[in-house]
Amino acid sequence: MSAVVVVGAQWGDEGKGKVIDYLSEQADVVVRHQGGNNAGHTVVVNDQEYKLHLVPSGILYPNTLCVIANGVVIDPKVLLDELAYLNSRHVDTSRLRISSKAHLVMPYHARLDAVNEERRGEQKIGTTLRGIGPAYMDKAARVGIRVGDLLHPEEFRVRLEHVLEEKNHLLIKAYGAEPFSFDALYDTFLGYGEALKPFVADTAILINNAIDQGEKVLFEGAQGTMLDIDHGTYPFVTSSHPSAGGAAIGAGVGPTKIDRVYGVAKAYTTRVGDGPFPTELSDEVGHDIRERGHEYGTTTGRPRRVGWLDAVVLRHAVRVNGLAGLAVTRLDVLDGLPTLKIATAYDYHGQRLAEFPDSAWVFRDATPIYETLPGWDQSIGQVRKLSDLPQNAQAYLKRIEEAVGVPVVLVSVGRERSHTIPLTDLFA
Repeated sequence: MSAVVVVGAQWGDEGKGKVIDYLSEQADVVVRHQGGNNAGHTVVVNDQEYKLHLVPSGILYPNTLCVIANGVVIDPKVLLDELAYLNSRHVDTSRLRISSKAHLVMPYHARLDAVNEERRGEQKIGTTLRGIGPAYMDKAARVGIRVGDLLHPEEFRVRLEHVLEEKNHLLIKAYGAEPFSFDALYDTFLGYGEALKPFVADTAILINNAIDQGEKVLFEGAQGTMLDIDHGTYPFVTSSHPSAGGAAIGAGVGPTKIDRVYGVAKAYTTRVGDGPFPTELSDEVGHDIRERGHEYGTTTGRPRRVGWLDAVVLRHAVRVNGLAGLAVTRLDVLDGLPTLKIATAYDYHGQRLAEFPDSAWVFRDATPIYETLPGWDQSIGQVRKLSDLPQNAQAYLKRIEEAVGVPVVLVSVGRERSHTIPLTDLFA
């Protein structure tokens, strides 16, 4: 039995897609267990770039079963468009399975997302405006519509009538926005249900059976630990659990069936959206790293905020996820920088903080305490062995291990699948 969870150890966009794609070659099953199309993974294979938003990265391997589990919220139009995109590029999508219990992102969710963000003004969260938060709100309020409902027209009619009356009242009375037509939504989503029907299954049974039969199962998280609704920089977070605990609930497996958890972190730090970011670089160095690393969102195209590596954040991720190791990506982006910095603690009004503060407002006012390390002046994109990296690059990785408290288990030195240096067998 080998069930492995891979999570983001920062604010998302850490390069999980590439790491998961790399590991998917060994995996029998790859499971996406939370989030929606507010996140995305970019995978590069033989100079061909694939941008994925809902479909697990393992879809690029011909023998891997891919699962969108119950913890994901699905915009069916986005999913069907993504399947058409993959099919147009000769990717076999017949190996995809979708949980009947996954909730749907409806058009009124996106509209409510937009009007809520506009109402917040300067206090806005910085959402992607794709309706993910409102969809999770309906799930918690027990008025959400699930994939399986689309396969039962009368049940779907009753549920949609009930919820649409409430949403239209809210849109008209509270926001002065246009209401939605019941008939148009009903007919459109029944069509989506018919198109998705061949993929729908009780995915918890599939996943548990695979683990029980000794298959290698890889759980793919979206976003990152610092966006977790409980353990991230609340309120500037997502509406689900990108941390490792979300894998068990979001996929319908017991936590005792998960063998180990690995985190993915860039060799520096980025985040998208609003919220505190102590190591953020607003200078030419930050701009340079952004351009070198093509730091623009896969889903939104928004420029990512860039900063130095934050070991305090990573120690927090190690703790709340129970990380066994860290995959460090984008190391090559730091090529040629004369010096590098790692935040090992914070200063908060004269008080030294070695651990991530439990208040977003303390975090907002924290000043990083840096260690400075020498950089390296050569390109590392063609290196395939740890020992062939420049000594200063090896020292940088070693200092990350020391500062974070877990070993580096994989290093990425480029965007291609082949630009990967594994340091251990993550499924062993």
